[in-house]
Amino acid sequence: MLTMAKEYINPDALFRSVDHGFSQAVAASGRRTLYVSGQTAWDRNKQLVGGMDLAAQARQAFRNLRTVVEATGGTLADVVSLRLYIVDYRPEKAEAVGGALRESFAGPAKPAATWIGVASLADPGYLIEIEATAVLE
Repeated sequence: MLTMAKEYINPDALFRSVDHGFSQAVAASGRRTLYVSGQTAWDRNKQLVGGMDLAAQARQAFRNLRTVVEATGGTLADVVSLRLYIVDYRPEKAEAVGGALRESFAGPAKPAATWIGVASLADPGYLIEIEATAVLE
């Protein structure tokens, strides 16, 4: 089996983003590109997991992301880019989100990531929504 080519780009001239759970950039090639719709803290029964706890919602959203990627035969290591939409983002919310990000991407494969503060999401209970792009072999 061939290994997908991915290059994690983290120039020494920039801050060490991998300590925060992401790479500055990822160059990837593979046979399929997967564009994952925004994943939230809903479970399969449309029940909100985590209540109003941002860290708990983030962990569930990352679990849902993993479920989608694994349904294609991939793993979270195939994720090359993330967009995190966080309701009413403020710096004090960084650890709740960052902790879930680092737990989900604990290995050496760190996707590129952008965090975006938003006023609200599709459901008033959502505190976070995570979109992703994965490159699959």
